[in-house]
Amino acid sequence: MIPLLTHPSLTAPHGFFTRAGGVSTGAFASLNCSLSGRDDPARVAGNRERVAMALGFAAPALLGLFQVHGAVVADADAPWPETARPEADAMVASKPGRLLGIVTADCAPVLFADAEAGVVGAAHAGWRGAVGGVLEATLDAMRAKGARRITAVVGPCIAAPSYEVGPDLRDAVLARAAADSRFFSPGQRDDRWQFDLPDYCLARLRDAGAAAQGLGRDTLAEPDAFFSYRRATLAGALPIGHQISAIGLRD
Repeated sequence: MIPLLTHPSLTAPHGFFTRAGGVSTGAFASLNCSLSGRDDPARVAGNRERVAMALGFAAPALLGLFQVHGAVVADADAPWPETARPEADAMVASKPGRLLGIVTADCAPVLFADAEAGVVGAAHAGWRGAVGGVLEATLDAMRAKGARRITAVVGPCIAAPSYEVGPDLRDAVLARAAADSRFFSPGQRDDRWQFDLPDYCLARLRDAGAAAQGLGRDTLAEPDAFFSYRRATLAGALPIGHQISAIGLRD
């Protein structure tokens, strides 16, 4: 069984996968699941098959997106081939047999479920997507399918101690709501701040009516467990792989 993290509040089959347990090598070692990187496509396919099987699904059930740091939500009840992935940063489903996969390497993967309604969702929330409303858009799309009591879990992502940001990011966050200054603390350098992305996501989810929890894992600080874009950039070690988080509805 490949390593994965779960949360007890999500009763749908789900997992926040680490970078371990796959077949990729080098900078992509080992469970790289990105469909848009430079890894060997056959190895990526093998990794994604392992993910699907770990959650009790066949490989074709695992759907992916062409993630663009926006707020578009795709309807996964009408599945698509890997070669025609929609440009979107979230997806929702209410039909059994769907497994929704989000790839990340510092951005926040967020998994959603309403067990009673039989609706699940998954979102990729970098700071741009979170500010732009991808989390609320996912909740709205689930509610359109009948969800009413939605649980959301923010998975492994870059945490405040690791995430020093400049005035452009801070200004963009505060332009939406000045009160969100509470998610920034002084940085190590002048005109820099530490941004708490997971807590920001949790607050947005709770304000929108979801029961939200976080795993509290920092992708940059745990190199053996997670890929991290910022860690690799600081080390001049690009390209890198991406871990996957997935949730589904079994037949």
